[in-house]
Amino acid sequence: MSVNDDIPFNRDFPLKPGVVDRPVPGVRRVVCDNPGPFTFTGTVSYIVGEGRVAIVDPGPDDATHIAALLDAVRGETVTHIFVTHTHRDHSPAVPLIKKATGATVYAEGPHRPARPMHADEPPRHESNDLDFRPDVRLTDGEVVEGEGWALQAVATPGHTANHMAFSWVERSLTFVGDHVMGWSTTIVVPPDGAMIDYMASLEKLAARPEQLYFPGHGPEIPEGPRFTQFMIRHRRAREASILHRLAKGEADIPSIVRASYIGIDPRLMNAAGYSVLAHLEDMVERGIVATDGAPTIDKTYRLLAPLG
Repeated sequence: MSVNDDIPFNRDFPLKPGVVDRPVPGVRRVVCDNPGPFTFTGTVSYIVGEGRVAIVDPGPDDATHIAALLDAVRGETVTHIFVTHTHRDHSPAVPLIKKATGATVYAEGPHRPARPMHADEPPRHESNDLDFRPDVRLTDGEVVEGEGWALQAVATPGHTANHMAFSWVERSLTFVGDHVMGWSTTIVVPPDGAMIDYMASLEKLAARPEQLYFPGHGPEIPEGPRFTQFMIRHRRAREASILHRLAKGEADIPSIVRASYIGIDPRLMNAAGYSVLAHLEDMVERGIVATDGAPTIDKTYRLLAPLG
């Protein structure tokens, strides 16, 4: 049995690229035509409010998507741009949208490593937007108000160090970026992401009252906190699977992936290896697992004590 089997994924998302729909009052969305194993049918950009509006996650540097998004707000004024995190499928459209609208850009901050131990390492992912700089850096709990809406910043590091969700508290909904997705689990890749942060952020979201989640890819998630609990159990099961493999003896990451990711899409094997590294990095920090030197993708790992 796969550790994904108990997650109620919903992969029914028929919205076509460039088409604007309105899933709930005050929220519109447009999907970019950038499908793939990490993006599902494409990046979803959101428009919040009416008349004087905000855009959440303008998306990649894709001329067709940028044109569709600007067309969707024709006759309106874009006052705010919010960015959940700095992967290239979410933030590179910001400069062109800002130039076209004059909107102020809000986010947690620029891209950076998740841990001091990685400070001197170059980012491994080609998917990082290293040029992004917000006009306004938000702190956890800060509220930004627009005309007819208010979004509260919810710091959710883990997928990236600068990941931030945005809650429209009065409407009981949250734009969760890539932290929680209804179609798939989220990839956590060091040095840009950290599993210990990701788990803490899942717990944080699950404890909040907002029920409806709008993710960066795929359909909306009803009963968001309940779904987030599924994700927490999934990650704990993944950790248990890794520990079960290590209980049989010292192992490298490819061996752990083969034992823990049965039937995985071959295109995701590399990402799975880094996700395992994120779990191992966490377990080394917690004193459960050991390796020689700092945890890296090419090391071998062993249990510090037998499972009991």
